[in-house]
Amino acid sequence: MAITVAATEAELELARRVRLEVFVQEQGVPAELEYDELDATSVHLLAVGEDGAPLGTARLISGAEALELTGVEGRVLLGRLAVVRAARGTGLGAELVRAIEQAGRERGARECELHAQVQALGFYERLGYAAEGPVYDDAGIAHRTMVKAF
Repeated sequence: MAITVAATEAELELARRVRLEVFVQEQGVPAELEYDELDATSVHLLAVGEDGAPLGTARLISGAEALELTGVEGRVLLGRLAVVRAARGTGLGAELVRAIEQAGRERGARECELHAQVQALGFYERLGYAAEGPVYDDAGIAHRTMVKAF
């Protein structure tokens, strides 16, 4: 398995397919909410298996867009972390989080924010994230903001 930055249109399409499968088809998130204007300016990571099949993806928002969304200087935003059903439980999700964190540090970030689905809070806590603020609804799914300092 390899995790790389999705740099070509074909790689970006593989990342979109993972998000379609996980968020839209499995979780019922409307496609018009899943894909947004931030996709065009974000860094997308793509995990593929030895056969080239897409297994997971995550999105990094940094710079002025991250500042606008988080309100905190030096913070990046991890989002759209998705792992296909066949690759769950393999550690891939944690690897994608660590890769996003590294990409954030390379861009000068001192911390990372994410908006976790409530059922995934334990996963992120094990990776060093702490919940902040109340539970809120995002696309019909309960979420909570989490932050980790580097």
